[in-house]
Amino acid sequence: MQHLPANQRAALILREVLGFSAREVAETLETSTASVNSALQRARKLIDERLPERSQQETLRSLGDRRLREIVDAYVEAMESGDAAAVISLLTDDVTWSMPPTPVWYMGHEEVGRFLAKSAFQVQWRRIATRANGQPAVAGYARQGGGGEYEAFVLDVLTLRDGKIAAITAFLDDGVLRRFGLPDALPSSSGSGPA
Repeated sequence: MQHLPANQRAALILREVLGFSAREVAETLETSTASVNSALQRARKLIDERLPERSQQETLRSLGDRRLREIVDAYVEAMESGDAAAVISLLTDDVTWSMPPTPVWYMGHEEVGRFLAKSAFQVQWRRIATRANGQPAVAGYARQGGGGEYEAFVLDVLTLRDGKIAAITAFLDDGVLRRFGLPDALPSSSGSGPA
C-alpha cells in the first residue's frame, strides 16, 4: 500500500476495505467514476506485482520453530556482541533496514554494515526475543557510556525469506516494548556489548 500513489491508495481503501461503490468513491474524491475505476485497476496491478511469492506466515511455517529460533538466537548473539560480520551473514543480499517513521533506511550488506559500525554498535546492547504481529521480533535495550541499566530502546521486527533475514523494521519507541509486556530496563549485571 505504501508504494501506491495517494489517489490509488485512497480509491483502493474506500472501495475494497470500506466497501464504498465506485460512484461513492468518485464523489468522495471529487473525480469521475471512470477515473476511480482506472485508479483501482492500476493499484491492483501494482499490488499484485509487489506481493511476495510466499506470505511471511508461510515462510515461517516452512522454516519450523527450531530453525526460526536458531536464526533469532544468532541475531540476538551477533547484535549483543557487536559482530557485524555475523549479523551480515544472517541477511539476504537485498536486505533492508528501516526505522519508521524516520525516512532513514539502509539496503544491502554494505549499507547495513556501515550503519552497524557507525551507529548501532556505538552502544552496548542486551536483546530479548519476542514476537510482533506473528513475526519474530527482538527487543533491544541500550546502555550508553560505561555503566548503568540497559534501557528500552527499539523493537526489531524481522521479515524472513529463504532462511535469512530480508528486512529489519526497527521501531525506535521505548514505549512499544511496554505494550509487549517487556520491562523498561534490564540490569547491567548480565549481557554483553561490543568489545
